[in-house]
Amino acid sequence: MHILPAIFAIICYLIAAALQWQVVSGRNVNSTIIRLTGLLAVISHGYSAYLDLHRPTGIHLEFFSAGSLIGWLVAALVLLSSLRQKIDNLYIGIFPLAAFALFFTLFGLDSPQGKHYDTGLVIHILISILAYSIFTLAAFQAVLLAKQEYQLKHHITKGLLRSLPPLQTMETLLFEMIWTGLILLTLSLISGAIVFDDLFAQHLVHKTVLSILAWLLYATLLVGRHLLGWRSHRAIRWTVGGFIVLMLSFFGSKFVVELLL
Repeated sequence: MHILPAIFAIICYLIAAALQWQVVSGRNVNSTIIRLTGLLAVISHGYSAYLDLHRPTGIHLEFFSAGSLIGWLVAALVLLSSLRQKIDNLYIGIFPLAAFALFFTLFGLDSPQGKHYDTGLVIHILISILAYSIFTLAAFQAVLLAKQEYQLKHHITKGLLRSLPPLQTMETLLFEMIWTGLILLTLSLISGAIVFDDLFAQHLVHKTVLSILAWLLYATLLVGRHLLGWRSHRAIRWTVGGFIVLMLSFFGSKFVVELLL
C-alpha cells in the first residue's frame, strides 16, 4: 500500500530539486512552487513511511525502512528550516537523497516482519534517528559552506554564491545544527545505557564505540570553536568526519546484522 505514495513522493522530490537547480543556474523560478512541491513530497513520503513501518506483526524498522525514515525527517527539517533561513539550495542534495532512500523500500529487500518494541526502546530509536537526521543536515550544510568558501576565494560571484546567505550566517547555522545534534546524540547514548543491560553486547559493540567516537569528534569541534575559534576548513572537516563515523555506527551496524548475518 505504500508504493503509490512512495512513487509520487520520489517524483515530487526530483522535480523540486530540479527546479532549485534552475534557480542556482540563474533562471527565475518561483520559490513558493518549489516549496509546495517539496511539501507534497514530504507529506507523501511521510504517509508511505507510516504504512511501511506499521505492520500487523509490529513496527517494521529494518535497514532500508530506517533509511527512508531518516531521509523523510531530513527532508522535512530542511524544508521547515528554509522558512527561517535561506538554505533552499540544500534541496538540491537533500531531496534526491530522500528519494533515493525511499526508492529502496519499494523492492521489499528488508524482512517483511515487524517487531514489538518496548516503549523505552522506541524512545531511544526515535531520539537516535532525530540525531542522525540533524547531523545529516549539518554535513550537507558543511559541504555547501565549503563550496561557498571556494567560490569566495576564487572570486566567483555567479550561480550558487549569489543565492546563499553571508558566510558568517552559514557558519552560525552549521554550529547551531551541531549543537542540536550533539544534545540529541547525548540523549541517545543515555537512553541506550538505560534501555540495554549491556551496551557492549554482541551486535551493539561496534555501534556503541562508533557513536561515542562521533560524540567525541563533535564535542571536540565545539570546544575548539569556543576556545580556539575553529572555523572554515577545520570545522567542515570535523563535521563531515563525525558524520561518516556516525553513519557507520547506525547503518554499518544495521547492514551487518540485518543483511549479512
